[in-house]
Amino acid sequence: MPTAIIADDERLMRDLLRTRLSQVWPELQIVGEAKNGDEAVQLVGELKPDLTFLDIRMPGKTGMEAARDIGDASQVVFVTAYDEYAVEAFERGAIDYVLKPPEPERLKITIERLKDRLREHARTGTHAGQSAPGSTVNPNVNDSVSAILSQLAEKIAAPKPKYLQWIQASIGQDLRMIPVEDILFFRSDEKYTCVQTDKLEALIRKPVRDLAEELDPALFWQIHRATLVNVNAIEGVTRDIRGRHLVLIKGRPDKLEVSRSFLHLFKQM
Repeated sequence: MPTAIIADDERLMRDLLRTRLSQVWPELQIVGEAKNGDEAVQLVGELKPDLTFLDIRMPGKTGMEAARDIGDASQVVFVTAYDEYAVEAFERGAIDYVLKPPEPERLKITIERLKDRLREHARTGTHAGQSAPGSTVNPNVNDSVSAILSQLAEKIAAPKPKYLQWIQASIGQDLRMIPVEDILFFRSDEKYTCVQTDKLEALIRKPVRDLAEELDPALFWQIHRATLVNVNAIEGVTRDIRGRHLVLIKGRPDKLEVSRSFLHLFKQM
């Protein structure tokens, strides 16, 4: 029977993965669990499992650091929540992965690949973490894969910018906290910036140039030196008789002028 260990600092995630694996691969025997990379490396040395499921981010020694130490001793499968860039990297490398939380359908794909590799190693008499001589499949954490892991580590370690989640604005004599996702657009004049939502209009003293640095650029586009617009509120772009490009806002009569320097934003639409 194939054997495996699971390494994850979250007990609930270890339990969930164990349960999911038992559902899609009943023959797999989980022989040990680890809470961090150091314990994982130790268990691999002691138990010599065919497979090692490693969480990428763990306290102390990370999953990537543990994978380098494990090397050929076991077939490494990364468990990751970083699907936005990890999936692409893993698909290009000789590494298997499981996305958090592990879903049965996606897990089945990984399991079938692992079964194929284990059958190949059984046929050639090599260990699960080693490549057969002349084989085109290389499951090792080799130089090219290590390069991918290094890039991945840099992205994970890089602090994600914290964008504004709320805008504090004046409405008459009242002060309101407005969620930024509810805001359709910001438009400034010389003294104030108008904050427009579907239900209300408010004023703040912060200029658009400052807001542009503090808001998520994937959510708010600056289309003019005095205007920021929520991309989810854009209905389309039109031109007036003077040739100016104007952004149309969903469900509203507002038309926001687009400066020439920001027209490139709409070439993808």
